[in-house]
Amino acid sequence: MATPFFTPPAETLPLLKRGLWPEASHRFDDRSIWAVRAALVSGRPLLIRGEAGIGKTQLARAVAEVLQVPLLHHVVDERTERDDLLYHLDAVARLAAAQIAAIVERDSPGTVQAGLHERNFIRPGIFWWALHWAGAATQAERYSRHCRPCKPPSDTPLNSSAPCSCVLLIDEIDKADPSVPNGLLECLGSDGFRTPLIDEGVHIPAHGQPPLVMLTTNEERELPLAFLRRCLVLTIPFPKPEADARKFLIEDRARVRYPEESEISDQVCQEAATQLLSERQQADRNRHEGLSKPGAAEYLDLIRVLVELGREVAQDQRSARQLEILAQVSSFVLRKRRDEDVSN
Repeated sequence: MATPFFTPPAETLPLLKRGLWPEASHRFDDRSIWAVRAALVSGRPLLIRGEAGIGKTQLARAVAEVLQVPLLHHVVDERTERDDLLYHLDAVARLAAAQIAAIVERDSPGTVQAGLHERNFIRPGIFWWALHWAGAATQAERYSRHCRPCKPPSDTPLNSSAPCSCVLLIDEIDKADPSVPNGLLECLGSDGFRTPLIDEGVHIPAHGQPPLVMLTTNEERELPLAFLRRCLVLTIPFPKPEADARKFLIEDRARVRYPEESEISDQVCQEAATQLLSERQQADRNRHEGLSKPGAAEYLDLIRVLVELGREVAQDQRSARQLEILAQVSSFVLRKRRDEDVSN
């Protein structure tokens, strides 16, 4: 078995556009590297805490890119149930098949009953693929014959030399009802799950590699303590000292995406950072209103607007033009206060 050691490149890692994932770049820090190493060696899920836009999801993308394994992704919402992550019984398709079968059965008794077996209408969920890719593929083919096409959740080939089968990213687990993380305890603790619909259950195959499970939370809801005990936890905070915050925004965000001064100057990046930090301070002062603070995601949105709209002028005029644009558009991107609170 390959040594489960994770060593990303020291330089910025480009992340190519894949499906709905946009092109991006990622720069690892030491804490993230060691957290991933610990998760790989311990076999525990890695829960990543931090405000929206801080880079939690992108970290999982970058880890999968370094390990050259599939990235399986599911975004949780208020309606998500545990079984949505494990499997889905298509009861509607089975009912339709039963209605057709009733007609056929009148003419040819005993010919269609086997086709109504529940197993034919089960679509493998994201955890099933992560735990047993070959078994999920077999079940997907069976489901496809009776319902609708069911494709693998990633077109990245499996990598038998990697320390994990795939990276399984469960985004925004805090949005789910507490029954969802509690319901995943068996799956996370025993490398598999059982259900009456699948007699043999689903488990990591002999000599197979477990997935690296990564989960993110925006801290909108407290997670159950039993679930937290199953996880390693990496917190990615927004830097507190202003100098560290500026370095994070400019070097680790803006310059990773736009490294050339010709695209956007340090002067413009600094001014955009000044405005973002001012808005964050305002949100802190009005914390009782429960307003969202702009963060790294909004900063990158603002930089992207300045770069794209600044292309309309010659390079030697670009910084001045971008500062003019910044004065016009920054409030749309950064301000999360109500209009009556923004008189200037």
